[in-house]
Amino acid sequence: MKIVMWMDGQSNQKALANKIAARFGVSGIIIEKRKGQRKITVKKICEKIIDKLFLPQITNAWFGMLGQYEKQYKDYPAAKIIEVENINSDAAYNFTKEIDPDIIIVSGTRLVKEKLLGLSPSIGILNLHTGLSPYIKGGPNCTNWCIATNQLPMIGNTIMWIDKGIDTGNIITTECTSFNGTESLLDVHIKVMEHGHDLYVRAVEKLIEGKRPNVKQGDIAAGTTYYTRQWTLKERFNLKNNFKQFKKTINSEAYKKTQAALKTIPL
Repeated sequence: MKIVMWMDGQSNQKALANKIAARFGVSGIIIEKRKGQRKITVKKICEKIIDKLFLPQITNAWFGMLGQYEKQYKDYPAAKIIEVENINSDAAYNFTKEIDPDIIIVSGTRLVKEKLLGLSPSIGILNLHTGLSPYIKGGPNCTNWCIATNQLPMIGNTIMWIDKGIDTGNIITTECTSFNGTESLLDVHIKVMEHGHDLYVRAVEKLIEGKRPNVKQGDIAAGTTYYTRQWTLKERFNLKNNFKQFKKTINSEAYKKTQAALKTIPL
């Protein structure tokens, strides 16, 4: 069984690579390291100051999670490894084609385009979406969107067959992430990521055994796609205010009822 992984260079992806390698072995890893191209404006500078003064828990939660993974997983697993600026590069295509994998595991890259999608591993190309498709899709972070929009029952993870859309591929499996209400925002992000990694490992195991779940998202619900440009100061303050009620909401009957009504795809 040959596995190639396409991922970005953050430590949560390094953790995933180690977990997949420990269970199945990994033949090759492509790490996408994008060059910084964001334009700095006065508005962005002002927002960064406001974030630092009034919303530090949001940034601290994400980077705190990454910091924990960096301590736990200092190195990538033993495999052929290359770095590219764009996952859709010829170098990434040629590297993958040469290995001729049975499975390609994707996590954290930019949208994969048609040339790479044209590769034909014997099992397929999979993608992790740290959100519950089709209900919550997009970016920059679906867990934060669920909190900011008061949709806590929809915090979860999806393993899907990749396509060229934003979290739109046919579903292999979905699960909601479990909480007890005592979590900090950092704890929430760690639990979601750990759950996503665990779900990915279990999904790959089932696929290797010969199972091929393939559920169209449109057969479940319409859902909502969020975009990074929509993640404004208003939404970040909504998250801060809503999270004050996290424990109360998680333990409410309304939360349990809403979550029970969601359609998930078990393995």
